[in-house]
Amino acid sequence: MNLKGFLIYLMSLKNITIKILLIILFCAPLFKAQSKDSVQVKDTTFVMKKSPWGAVLRSAVVPGLGQIYNQSYWKAPVVWGVSGWFVYNWLSFNKQYKDNKKLYSDNMYGNHAAYYREHRDVARDNRDLFAIYLGITYFLNLVDAYVDAHLFDF
Repeated sequence: MNLKGFLIYLMSLKNITIKILLIILFCAPLFKAQSKDSVQVKDTTFVMKKSPWGAVLRSAVVPGLGQIYNQSYWKAPVVWGVSGWFVYNWLSFNKQYKDNKKLYSDNMYGNHAAYYREHRDVARDNRDLFAIYLGITYFLNLVDAYVDAHLFDF
């Protein structure tokens, strides 16, 4: 983009901003705050039906249980499925890591040592990555249980 094009862009941006501000300025008097006479005060206090920290505790003990407590039944199998997939991949890469580690230590000075070392390192990196994914999934499960309990009465 050359300088002339950039200046044209800035001018059009300035014009759009001015138009939006003028619209807000002229429309602001149309929206009035509620008067004190029309507000009705109730004597009752709001009590939440679901405890957010209770949902978090349930999800911390058994992932997905907080979602069941919040009556979001469809979320629990999603949490279990995603977590199960991450655990399966972690176990798979851990097995590959152990196998390639043994092959590398047995053939440290052999013809295929570099091959085994590279595959060992890749399997270890992927295993660690899936452990991080599993931790993030667990944390998001707790956050979802907390937020869902807060919004239960909404």
